[in-house]
Amino acid sequence: MSGGKLEVVRAGALTTIQDLGRFGHASLGVPRSGALDQPAHRLANRLVGNPADAATLETTLTGVAVRTTHAAIVAVTGAPAPVRVNGRPAAWASAVHLPAGAVLEVGTVTSGLRSYVAISGGVAVPPVLGSRSTDLLSGLGPAPLRGGETLPLGEVVGSPLHADTVVWQGPPQELVLPVLLGPRDDWFTTTAVNTLATARFRVSPNSNRIALRMDGPTLERAVHREMPSEGMVVGAVQVPPDGKPVVFLADCPTTGGYPVIGVVPENRLPTAAQAVPGLQVRFVPDRRRH
Repeated sequence: MSGGKLEVVRAGALTTIQDLGRFGHASLGVPRSGALDQPAHRLANRLVGNPADAATLETTLTGVAVRTTHAAIVAVTGAPAPVRVNGRPAAWASAVHLPAGAVLEVGTVTSGLRSYVAISGGVAVPPVLGSRSTDLLSGLGPAPLRGGETLPLGEVVGSPLHADTVVWQGPPQELVLPVLLGPRDDWFTTTAVNTLATARFRVSPNSNRIALRMDGPTLERAVHREMPSEGMVVGAVQVPPDGKPVVFLADCPTTGGYPVIGVVPENRLPTAAQAVPGLQVRFVPDRRRH
């Protein structure tokens, strides 16, 4: 079982190729990109015997269907979804044998938003600036999948993991995000900081891989002058002129001109990747400087 091709039978609503991301190019304005739910991406690769940096498929809501020219081991993690091989039910979050020419169908998620499909050998599209990830903001890397296209697979380098039980945190019923206040929390009124701590927001349907946008109360600024653009990081909670906070995700810009009231620690962002529109969000601000 090695190499071969992956044919996209059904691309789904939005399926992209993702690895661990494109590091070290922020000075050129290149976002980091990479899998939004990195633990799910890593688990899928472990299950099929791939290294953590092998490229997987990140699906959105409606799954994907693919066919391989060679026999392969596949695994689906992240948002739970029905998995079928040639129409027969197959295990989720487990290594599954996919015969040559068989169709792997990942259906609509039952909770959460993004599933991850790993194939033994990984998706071996040419890397761009050291990564195979699709970057929807700058357009780097491969385009989102389209039905009928064919992708190369890499050589198998490891053995699949056969585990009776896989411990996995399910998609959240409420998204609770700690926020380390700063660097521009002093640009907001005391009431605004209190609102951030006590109000309940909802995930906006306008969210994407760039940012998790919020519906709900607005945060009032105490400083109204313009500010020069400054560096942005993944997890930054930026407040645009409409006063509704946005949490930057992997495809976010590397600079921005609106104040950042705080930053969500990166290890708390994978749950944000699974936040569906309308999900309740609660921020927990922390004034300590770490």
